[in-house]
Amino acid sequence: MRRIVDGVWELRFGYVHAHLVEAGDGLVLIDTGLPRRAGRLALAVRATGHDLADLHTILTTHQHPDHTGSLADLRQRTGARVVAHRQDVPVITGEQAPPVHHWMTRLSARMLKADPAPVDLVLDGDGPTGVPGITAVHTPGHTPGHVSFLLDRAGGVLFAGDAASAMFGRVRAAPRLTNADQALAVRSAARLAELDFQVAVFGHGAAVRGDAVSRFRDFAARLR
Repeated sequence: MRRIVDGVWELRFGYVHAHLVEAGDGLVLIDTGLPRRAGRLALAVRATGHDLADLHTILTTHQHPDHTGSLADLRQRTGARVVAHRQDVPVITGEQAPPVHHWMTRLSARMLKADPAPVDLVLDGDGPTGVPGITAVHTPGHTPGHVSFLLDRAGGVLFAGDAASAMFGRVRAAPRLTNADQALAVRSAARLAELDFQVAVFGHGAAVRGDAVSRFRDFAARLR
């Protein structure tokens, strides 16, 4: 666990990150990491000086099980409101099987399984999340309903999820093998360059601090 800016922490679970935010008189969790990590998440929350009971909202970036693995458990423990995009809701709730578009997603589906969880607020594009100061940005491609989130704090904090990643400070789209629609995923990553933020954090990869949007603009320029 490490602090990103005031009131924002990155919680690391192996190769995947979740993020905790002080917001709306309590806590917001962005993604829940791998399955069977709810206990570790609770310990990480306590390490920030809070309690899991303070969690009132869980924002999901997308339906992959390394991001929703502990969602059902946390929802049951806390009663927190779950927010997801309409196009990913059927997989999260268990109404639809996870789509398989490549051998990597087939392997992931065999190794990781997220229990179905209810979704309380369904997003249908850009806009409010129900949490003051946090805006949804629909960034499809990695999955049809992938959403990034922008926090109005510290000059802007972007929670990119898997719409983008960073290696050695260089921003790129998620790996081709993991994307449902590669061309759309690249366009979504480039679209984030149109926003205004100083810090960017990712589902995978190191956070970028200080004029982070310029790294996204460099990425968009490389595409041109």
